Amino acid sequence: MINKKFVLNADDFGLSQAHNQAVLEGYVNGFLTSASLCANGEAFESAVHDILPDCPNLGIAAHLNILEGKALTDCHFLVDNSNKFCTNYAILLFNRKNKVMLSQIEAEFRAQIEKILNHTEIDHLDSHVHTHAIPEIFEITCKLAKEYNIKYVRTQFEELYIIPKLEKHLNINYPLNLIKIALLQKFTLQNRKTIDKYNLKTNDFILGVGYTGMMDSDAIEYGLQAINEECLVEALIHPCKYTSSTVKNSHTKEFAITQNMNLKDTINRLGFEITNYKNPE
Repeated sequence: MINKKFVLNADDFGLSQAHNQAVLEGYVNGFLTSASLCANGEAFESAVHDILPDCPNLGIAAHLNILEGKALTDCHFLVDNSNKFCTNYAILLFNRKNKVMLSQIEAEFRAQIEKILNHTEIDHLDSHVHTHAIPEIFEITCKLAKEYNIKYVRTQFEELYIIPKLEKHLNINYPLNLIKIALLQKFTLQNRKTIDKYNLKTNDFILGVGYTGMMDSDAIEYGLQAINEECLVEALIHPCKYTSSTVKNSHTKEFAITQNMNLKDTINRLGFEITNYKNPE
């Protein structure tokens, strides 16, 4: 039998109470196995004090965040006068060789990792909106992973697959997502060399790029059907328990993924063992 592993990961843990509640219920009542914790999230303290004690086997990533919220360090290249991040992916790409920016990103990533480690173990690193996929930033991420003995760093290679539903493709999101897939695949091919350089590990495939903003149980089922080799696959979702002015409706729909026991059975039927980065071997 082919050894296939599957991780269902909730990004943005700690951003809000809606994200936190989704992680709790996704773990307790569903099959959520992993969550990526934002050290600078508004609901960080609640996440570590109110949610994590009830989720003893939940895998935890540091969700490195330099796009949203307040910085933990003095990184003037990336923030406004209120110390809130004001950059975007394009700016990071354009300045990817800037040594001042990279130095400030390293300091900020370090502070975020250490803040989380003060409360819980970290089993992998990833980032908000895949900023760490930019190769120069990925190098920093791997350096810190090695320093803090974190074995896994997320990469973003997604096999192109199609959900046989027109509404998934006749919208502005899908063509933009295809561009993201192409860019992230290119970065991943380079970043896997950095993984090897630091003697780290990574996931083989990811689900959640091509159907960003449209993630549901179909996106996971059809994505896994396209993979028939020994591998570790991570599906990233952004589940929220309820909608608010700052929470997208699509994210409340993604919470339903964690509760779909028929999907869980399908994942097992497709030959995948549901696990996390704590012990995926």
